[in-house]
Amino acid sequence: MGRAFAAGLAVVGALTGCTVQAPDGEEKGRSPVHIELPGTPSPARTAAGGDSDGDGPSAAPPSGDDKPGAAPAPPRVLWSRGDTGRDVRELQARLRQVAWLFEGPTGTYDEPTERAVSGFQGKRGLPRTGKADAVTWQRLLRMTREPGRWDLYLMGGQPADPPDARCRTGRVLCIDKTSRTLRWMVDGRTVSTMAVRFGSQYTPTREGVFSVYWKSRDHVSTLYDSPMPYAMFFSGGQAVHFSADFAARGYAGASHGCVNVRDEAAIAGLFAQVRVGDRVVVSW
Repeated sequence: MGRAFAAGLAVVGALTGCTVQAPDGEEKGRSPVHIELPGTPSPARTAAGGDSDGDGPSAAPPSGDDKPGAAPAPPRVLWSRGDTGRDVRELQARLRQVAWLFEGPTGTYDEPTERAVSGFQGKRGLPRTGKADAVTWQRLLRMTREPGRWDLYLMGGQPADPPDARCRTGRVLCIDKTSRTLRWMVDGRTVSTMAVRFGSQYTPTREGVFSVYWKSRDHVSTLYDSPMPYAMFFSGGQAVHFSADFAARGYAGASHGCVNVRDEAAIAGLFAQVRVGDRVVVSW
């Protein structure tokens, strides 16, 4: 009778997915039949953590977790070859401070600037693109100081201030110490503009209204034994003339009182137009 009953339970268990445990001496006090309904985790698997809440080592990974992450976006490019403007001047001025650029600033992102940026990037483990991106710019900012006006225009190129009122009539070399520019003006019209350099505090360029009294195409200074090409004398030994030193060093140097021009082609053209007797106005 007992065997028949146990066999019947086994059949029911098989049909319902139950686990049937026959009673023995060690299982007193618990139900002789453990029924495991479909979808219910077994105590053993739950204890092992395999199917509990998906937190265990056997939990199935969320969909897509095994896919590689997307590559980080490259830093934004701020300036590159061919760009122009004041910001490019500042980039060049800062590159000069850390001795990666020795030309300019010109305000044009040219080949020397591209090489300087590439070298700066490589030295600091950044991709050598030659383009000034946001990461490169921030690194350069941390290593340099804010450039002043004459750092930005070390080699000229600065805009001219409005002309002095005394320059608005006749033929005038209108020289402005504030903007460091010379305007060649005829009857109130600006014919040409160029950057100029003046004397130091020990040999200052005189201010006032003068006139050109002598022109000397290939002049050499008798006092300093230095060439003064395209010299146009206006006050004692002071003249407007081309300066190779200004062309090479920019505003890092000064004259002995003369008005230096660094653009040789520009002053050659000016020399051809200016006449003895034309006015010269030097002002702040």
